[in-house]
Amino acid sequence: MSLKVVTRKGGAALYIRGTVRGQSVFESTGTADPEQAEAYRAKREADLWTQSVYGKRAVVTFAHAVTAYLEAEERAETTRTHLRKLLLHFGTSRLDHIGQQELDDAYKAILTKGAQASGATKIRAVLTPLRAVLEFAAIRGWCSKPAFARPKVKQVRMQFLRPVEATALVEAAAPHLQPLLIFLIGTGARMSEALELDWKDVDLRGKRAVVWQKQDDERHIDLPPVVVLALESLEWRTGRVFRPVRSRKPRGALRGKEIGEAYYDTGRTGGGQIKSAWATACRKAGLPGRNRVWIPKGGNRQKVQFVPDLTPHCLRHTFASWHYCIHRDLLRLKEDGGWHTITMVTRYAKKMPETYRADVMMWLAGDKLHAPSSARVDTA
Repeated sequence: MSLKVVTRKGGAALYIRGTVRGQSVFESTGTADPEQAEAYRAKREADLWTQSVYGKRAVVTFAHAVTAYLEAEERAETTRTHLRKLLLHFGTSRLDHIGQQELDDAYKAILTKGAQASGATKIRAVLTPLRAVLEFAAIRGWCSKPAFARPKVKQVRMQFLRPVEATALVEAAAPHLQPLLIFLIGTGARMSEALELDWKDVDLRGKRAVVWQKQDDERHIDLPPVVVLALESLEWRTGRVFRPVRSRKPRGALRGKEIGEAYYDTGRTGGGQIKSAWATACRKAGLPGRNRVWIPKGGNRQKVQFVPDLTPHCLRHTFASWHYCIHRDLLRLKEDGGWHTITMVTRYAKKMPETYRADVMMWLAGDKLHAPSSARVDTA
């Protein structure tokens, strides 16, 4: 008995009813339009027939697999963002039809720079989430285990600061930014972990804090004396620990700045929350960089912007290099820094010459850094 389009009492949507190779079906087409309902019936009947002959893997689509993957357990917002883009591209493509060529086409369609995107970007935004869904489906017998070529990732120079450079950077930064920079250097926290840190997860007396990693795993970190001093300089004790300072629009003769509640939340899909303040601090500290010169579209006046060679993530490299310089213990560095494999931390071994060991220890003790300025801003 084949499927037929039928009506249901009290409902506008049309349904399909019938049996295909012993499987009984009664489901909504999701439409009241007879032509669309008939198209749905024909496709559904063909899929059921194919599935009964060749198995379910012959008909399961990427959209179905993504839905099941998201329903199986809670996924990070970053993962959801990447999957939405993949879903728009692959849609109802059958899982066994997604191979290397389809992956290459996805790079071109999804990424801003297309096939010219860096290997790291391709892996993070396309390959990793796609492989996760396909492996999830393969375990359930919906498709074969995926096999894709991994893009080559260009090895970047592991940049870090020496104690004197770290001091210059912090002292050149805006007052409200100084505690954040000290925290990043002293704990090795990722920028997202630091910006999401809440006072309820900070124990100044016990010199400990809890940050949340990308996979929503909690990580307990020790706070060296210099970090404790920096946090004690903040005037608030509830909500987010680190907050932005924004220029306030002038009202009459009143001018000033105000402290925001939290930095912009990107869902951990991007950064740049302190981009401008970071560039200014690096320039004033005499750290390396270049001047970007351009004329804005529609303008006639040249603009110059300093672009530092270092990024805020280099402060995590700094923490790791300093940590190994002091302890010479890769396993301890792996645990304290929240890395998942020992391979990742071996890159930091012997980066910092042992001659700096005493300077590093003095810096973390707060002996080589001026006390951070108060985060209080002029609100008059």
